[in-house]
Amino acid sequence: MNFNSVGNMFLTSATNLSTWDMVMIVFTLLTGVCVFLFGMKVMGDGLERRAGNALKSVLGRLTSNKFLGFLTGFLVTCVIQSSSATTVMVVGFVNIGAMGLTQALFVILGSAVGTTITAWITSIPTVEILTVIMALGGTICIMFLKGDKNKDIGFILLGFAVLMTGLEVMSGAVSDLKQPGGFVEKMFQSFQNPFLSFGVGTIFTAILQSSSASSVILQDLSAQGLITFKQAIPIIFGLNIGTTITALIACVGANKNAKRAAVAHLIMKSFGAVIGVVIFFIITITAKGKMVDFLNANPTKVQIAICHTSFNVINSVILFPLCGVIEKIVRLLIKDKDEEPQENVLLDEKLMIMPAVALERCKVLAIELGNLAAETLKKSLSLLEEYDADLAKQIKKDEDKTDMYEDILGKYLVKLSSTQIGEQESLEVTKLLRAINDFERMGDHALNVLEAAEELKEKDLAFSASAKEELKVITRALKTILDMTMQAFTNNDLALAEDIEPLEEVIDRLKEQMRARHVVRMQQQKCSIEVGFVWVDLLTSLERVSDHCSNIGIGIIDNYRSRVNSHEFL
Repeated sequence: MNFNSVGNMFLTSATNLSTWDMVMIVFTLLTGVCVFLFGMKVMGDGLERRAGNALKSVLGRLTSNKFLGFLTGFLVTCVIQSSSATTVMVVGFVNIGAMGLTQALFVILGSAVGTTITAWITSIPTVEILTVIMALGGTICIMFLKGDKNKDIGFILLGFAVLMTGLEVMSGAVSDLKQPGGFVEKMFQSFQNPFLSFGVGTIFTAILQSSSASSVILQDLSAQGLITFKQAIPIIFGLNIGTTITALIACVGANKNAKRAAVAHLIMKSFGAVIGVVIFFIITITAKGKMVDFLNANPTKVQIAICHTSFNVINSVILFPLCGVIEKIVRLLIKDKDEEPQENVLLDEKLMIMPAVALERCKVLAIELGNLAAETLKKSLSLLEEYDADLAKQIKKDEDKTDMYEDILGKYLVKLSSTQIGEQESLEVTKLLRAINDFERMGDHALNVLEAAEELKEKDLAFSASAKEELKVITRALKTILDMTMQAFTNNDLALAEDIEPLEEVIDRLKEQMRARHVVRMQQQKCSIEVGFVWVDLLTSLERVSDHCSNIGIGIIDNYRSRVNSHEFL
């Protein structure tokens, strides 16, 4: 196909359509594509919010089971209506180390099959009536019903209606282009070479970054009688390669394993597509009789959906046992270098494609932060009994780590709160933001306890026997409240959270009693004033740790009781 032939096509089509008509038809077609993509995004977002809790649970518990990985990829893609988004999310999981490369390959295979569901939805025969019903139902849910659940259902229904409206706009534009002997007809006649059709499918999908959208547009062209099986099947092969561009873009700046996942995605998609188009080319040049008639026939929407699904299923079945080989290939292509340490990535913004999953990852890291802060504090308390220089160094490193966790989590949660999340998710974000600040402050107080232990050692000071016994009592109480807090936070345990504040009150009273007794000891000259200063600072730090535990407990109660008044509860 050369430029002269293209020019001749335009001249020929000009006898039927003016230049202005052609421009308006192209703009109408682009408008339809945009409306379709917007509808698919709105519907996918609504589905993700409604199924988010179930999907984050599945994604958070991925094992090395390859069948579970495949099923996860399939289900997630069916919900968010985009294999590109699923693959980008997988790249994010691999980047933070939450998913292994092998497991990622099976999830990607599942997503390839899951993305074909869109073509089946749009091939429903009574879709026009269904569109009207869904548009009406969605509008009622959004405008007249209360609650996040009803709103999300409304967005799902309305998103589908918008998606189908975009499809109708595209159909109208394509119908206007269908002129006997016109440009479009001659253009598609020139796509008799399967490799050319293959290239068109690849490039068009790379531009749209959605194989679902490309397959639906292909369905529309076939319904208008503008394309044959001979052209459609290679295009289907091509759109499976074009969709990999999103993951390749997403892996820029990621670590080696994330890049390997994106490259593996390209290899797996290219494997079946390239072999398929070569085999199909051989079939086209050797076809005779009924096969020729089949190749020149116009496929229906359902037949396009069947071809799209069949290709991905067959490709997945072939590649399923070869994932180990593909992993070895990508490791050879992207090698580890001894002098380059693995990047330490805790969170990845790619996970925000699915806010519920990103929020679950934040909760996992917040629990890690809390456990780290609690253990750091317990280590520092042990130094009051017996000082250990090596342990002191470790405590300082751990405290720096809590600062790092809090900084990364805080920035990420603020960004996450600006995405489309429901009321309950918003409450969870608020709870986590409050909790990570309290956990970080616990780490600071662990450092204060360490400084008290260092001062006692450096100045050769010691608490009296009675003071040491009292310290054991408040230390045991503090360890208990730390354990209760972490258990309540990890399991979101309301009953346990309500028991935190009473124990905090006990620690407050212990602190006041121990302070008063120490004043008596100093008056009786059983303890020096210098030791007294250390004692008071130490008690203040321990009491403030219990305050932070109380804050975390109230945050848990807050989520259950729709922002109860903290002062009333106390």
